[in-house]
Amino acid sequence: MSGSVNKVILVGNLGRDPEVRRTGNGDPIVSFSVATTESWRDKATGERKDRTEWHNVTIFNEALGKIAEQYCKKGSKIYLEGQLQTREYTDKDGNQRKATDVVIPRFRGELTLLDSRGREGGGDDRGGYGGGGGGGGGGGYSRPSGGGGRPAQVGSGSGGGGGRSDHIDDDIPF
Repeated sequence: MSGSVNKVILVGNLGRDPEVRRTGNGDPIVSFSVATTESWRDKATGERKDRTEWHNVTIFNEALGKIAEQYCKKGSKIYLEGQLQTREYTDKDGNQRKATDVVIPRFRGELTLLDSRGREGGGDDRGGYGGGGGGGGGGGYSRPSGGGGRPAQVGSGSGGGGGRSDHIDDDIPF
């Protein structure tokens, strides 16, 4: 196999409000952290255990960056698709360090808000915005008409195959 895949899917909660910086030509770069928690029951003691992993996320996609900036807050539950990217830097003590981030690149990726829009930190309906599939570089976004409907989509994919549809309109009874 000559190809490779670098894809990350996370469902978690924001650890801090999104921070927006701008490049020299004005393009936004949005960054925040996401916590994912794994839970299990210890077989020996029966005690419930948790392990939380923290992921640094950087969004270079302008449309998804705007959504994150406007609608994401600390504690918001999100679904995102991106890729891993390792960077090297020098810390304040002069030590060389490496960090691996989840990056949503300029023309790919997806971000969906899983909280209801009216509440911060949790809820049971899926109001959100995602980017995926559509052709070209970006596109408008639309909002679901009802409060508990499907997530609206922001087109942000490069190349081919149209966005996915979460709505199936048929009469199959199961």
